Amino acid sequence: MIDNKQIALAITGASGAPYSKRLLEVLLGQGITVHLMISAAGRIVLADELDWKLPARASDVKKQLVKEFNCDPELLQVYGEQQWSSPLASGSHRVATMIVCPCTMGSLSSIAVGSSDNLINRAADVMLKESRKLILVPREAPFSAIHLENMLKLARLGVCILPPSPGFYFKPTELADIVDFVVARILDQAGIDHQLMPRWGE
Repeated sequence: MIDNKQIALAITGASGAPYSKRLLEVLLGQGITVHLMISAAGRIVLADELDWKLPARASDVKKQLVKEFNCDPELLQVYGEQQWSSPLASGSHRVATMIVCPCTMGSLSSIAVGSSDNLINRAADVMLKESRKLILVPREAPFSAIHLENMLKLARLGVCILPPSPGFYFKPTELADIVDFVVARILDQAGIDHQLMPRWGE
């Protein structure tokens, strides 16, 4: 039986590090178990955009993040890109939802063709074959016809394609407001309650 209190979160090498860090913070803060995967390119972007330097070894990443977010170590599981022993590589795992935030066009393409050449792509492939929730947050501009065709293919398979396109009707006053707007939309699609911002009409 799947467990809605478990989320797989993959961070790839597209721009958008503030979204992924805030998403991780909110999930852990709500007591949700996060199965985290960060690509090598993703670590580079985290360092460039946030000066958030994470070690290469998954076990060291976990130690650093548990300390930084002051969370229960049991709530965070971190896996390497080629860690095929991870539960996420099998359909028998209990994770209900996977989020790729941000999602590179390369990762999106690999997921669309089922390449499963690393753990992130394999985990996404598992979500597809098991008919579970998969949310991709593609960060690219403009989109090419290839990008759009891949997104359409995945959308027809039930994947949620959620570009980080913030609205401005709520009159944001700082960057954190815009980040929370996007993170709130991701959490809504994952079926996770939050109080990041008021809803339309409230």
